[in-house]
This record gives sequence, structure tokens and C-alpha cells, in this order.
Amino acid sequence: MSLVPLKPDLPVFLRPYLPPDNDSKPFITLTYAQSLDSRISKGHGIRTTISHPETKTMTHYLRYHHDGILVGTGTALADDPGLNCKYNDAMDQSPRPIILNHSGKWKFNGSKLQELYEKGHGKKPIIVVSELPVDEDSSVDYLVCQSRQWSILFDKLHKEYGLKSIMVEGGANVINQLLMSSNLVNSLIITVGPVYLGEKGVSVSPAGPLQLKDVDWWKGTSDVVMCARLH
Repeated sequence: MSLVPLKPDLPVFLRPYLPPDNDSKPFITLTYAQSLDSRISKGHGIRTTISHPETKTMTHYLRYHHDGILVGTGTALADDPGLNCKYNDAMDQSPRPIILNHSGKWKFNGSKLQELYEKGHGKKPIIVVSELPVDEDSSVDYLVCQSRQWSILFDKLHKEYGLKSIMVEGGANVINQLLMSSNLVNSLIITVGPVYLGEKGVSVSPAGPLQLKDVDWWKGTSDVVMCARLH
């Protein structure tokens, strides 16, 4: 998939919400695309297109500015994502893929990640597990960390792998948990597409009320993008 050109005003709009050059702790960006009814897919396990091609280019621009990119098992299984960076064809600046795989259901072997890694178009993934598997794969790195221990996980990714900035892309359980961990998330970047996905769709809705600050909006051809920080 080739990318459409990045709108020239997007980098200026995004700049205040990007990771700083130097930070003593990992900078966490939570970003995703949603429908008008706060759905991120048509249903569990269904790959769903929501955003316009120009905001897909924005996603790769964001990847260009982060050291790591994290998704949960459900997203890895449903989308089989590449999690690399195609902005400016900067494959060497792709973020390090991080897969939360506590259930053990996702397999590196046969995945898009494996294909890209073997072709030199993506980096070696980090697989987060509750305990080391019996049949370890030498093509990946395993990081032992229990589920929902977000602060410990981000700290380990920073100290053990040198990841100073991490972009979290989903899925719904991951997003909802991190929205309720406002002290961990530095930037929130949400693309809203002009579509309703219906009541059977997978929704993003945190367990409690949440107030945002430093809110700004960008309007594209059909999508809007909201950038904010969590109170």
C-alpha cells in the first residue's frame, strides 16, 4: 500500500503532542480511529476501515516519531498488522513492534510481522507474556510482565530495550484500560471517521468519567482528528 501525501498543515498541528527529544521516562501516545458512535470495528475479530487515506498517512507519520508500537492480542489476530513505518519510505525508522500476548493465541510464525522482519522491512518484535513459552522463537524477544501492569511494562520497555516513546494503537480493552490510567498517557490522538458502525460494533468507553485538556482539532477531507491530554 502506497501512502497519499501528508497534508502540509498536519505536522504543525501534531507537533505539540509528539514525543520530546529528551525525556527521563517513556512518552506514551494513545491513538486510534473510531466511528461517530465510538466504535473501532464492526465486531470482534472483524478488520474494519474507518479513516480516510490521508489520516492513514498521519498514522505512519506518528509511527516515524515513536520508538515502539504496541497492540493487544485481539488486534494482532484480527488485523495481522505490519506495524512498520512507510512514511518517507523510512523502513529503518520503523517502531519496534510490541504484542501483548498473555493468552498465547497469537503466533509470530506465518504473520505479517514475520514476513516484514525477514525482508528487512520491519523490526524484531517484542512479545509480552506472563511466562516464557516452552518453544521459544529466536526471531522475537520475550518480555515477561503480567497483564494490566502498565507502569511496570512501560518501565521495562524503556530500561531493557531503550524505548523512549511508545505508540499504543489498540484494541478496545487496551485503549479502555489506558484511558483510565491517565497518569501514564502523555498524548491522546483520535481520528473520527464519518461513519456509524452500529450497536454490534466494538466500542471504546472507559469505565468512568474522563476529562480532557489541551484539546485541539484538525479537519481533513472527511475525517477529523482530535489531539488532547488526559487530566
